[in-house]
Amino acid sequence: MKLVKMSLAAAVLLGASAFAVDNVKVSGDAKLFYSTNDSGTGSNSDLFEQAQSAADTALRLGVTGDLVKGVSFGATVYAVSTLGLENNLVANTWTSGHTAAVQDNAWASELWLAATLGKTTAKIGRMELDTPLAFSESWSVAKNTFDAAVLINQDLPDTTLVGAWVGKANGVNALSPLSAAHDNSSAVGLDGFMSAEAKFGTFVDGGAYAAAIVNNSFKPATVQAWYYNVVNVADAYWLQADINCDLVKGLTVGAQYTDIDTKGLAATFKDSSAYAVKLGYAMNALKVSAAYSDVDNDGALKIANTATNNLVAAQSKLYTEAWWNYGYVGAAGAESMNVTAEFDAGVAKLGAYYTTVDNDIVGSTKNVDEVTLTASKSFGPLDATLAYVSTDADDQNAGSQYNTVQAYLTLNF
Repeated sequence: MKLVKMSLAAAVLLGASAFAVDNVKVSGDAKLFYSTNDSGTGSNSDLFEQAQSAADTALRLGVTGDLVKGVSFGATVYAVSTLGLENNLVANTWTSGHTAAVQDNAWASELWLAATLGKTTAKIGRMELDTPLAFSESWSVAKNTFDAAVLINQDLPDTTLVGAWVGKANGVNALSPLSAAHDNSSAVGLDGFMSAEAKFGTFVDGGAYAAAIVNNSFKPATVQAWYYNVVNVADAYWLQADINCDLVKGLTVGAQYTDIDTKGLAATFKDSSAYAVKLGYAMNALKVSAAYSDVDNDGALKIANTATNNLVAAQSKLYTEAWWNYGYVGAAGAESMNVTAEFDAGVAKLGAYYTTVDNDIVGSTKNVDEVTLTASKSFGPLDATLAYVSTDADDQNAGSQYNTVQAYLTLNF
């Protein structure tokens, strides 16, 4: 699914759960994703027409294990194929990881070593990351990953310290127009975030450093602060606090603030900043939330993933992020609202998501209204989701509303 759920555990531990395995463990999944819409005009613009549809399959196989006491390893490979669907049913793929747009491809997505001594863990190699401004996007058939080194320490009570270096990635280079020598961009694939053939290249211009502190000394609250030094491009900050209210059971409150200060190659760009707030409530099978965000008017870089085509449609960790249409809530001048309702009806898990973006800056991506309805059901190891998306955006389909229907099948093993 294309729904972002900011997991603090994932954001902090960066996959550290894999360190706890006692013996070799093999896992993976097989995915088949399909999408169709009725945007455009003419006889080929209807739902389920080949010209309006995209599909892809992906096989993921992962293995983790202990080499010696305190030292573990992990490896993940992806294989993607259209299964020939582009010949008669669809006209586009989901991922850009194919060769020559539609040919099959395979690559090593993860290959890392980790060592733990006391309450300190070091991890080096190719891995997934989940941090507020640089992360692996998980809504498509394959994830982007990073060549990185991560250090995590938990000696301080109720506190996690994180330090990281990111050298390479296979997401579309957000700032490739500024540094053509490091361009790993791609123009194919529905998701738009994977580099052509999933090739790894220098992260942004010269890599990036990150440091974070996460604390929950005040037990109802988890507070996190992140600092990024994107070499020769920008310094960035992300502050976030999420509170489980003691006075009203099930009530949660969240606040975010972020700032991206450009430098070096991007020195002529204006800085970007944003804030967001969220109120949520969960009772039995029902979860509801409402969020608001506001991005300053001048910034050139979007408040979104710096690892996956930031200048176009990268996913954002702001509370207001849309279910399907990325690139709007993090744009300069965007005022956004999101209302979410999820209900476990027993026979299926139902979701309703509404995002509206108001942006009147000249030359911006303007306004968008998105309504998404989903139904999800697991049949043993098989997860199935059907989704309907209504999109009404100034810069899509000549400003006219259009419909999207999607099906997601994931077989876990």
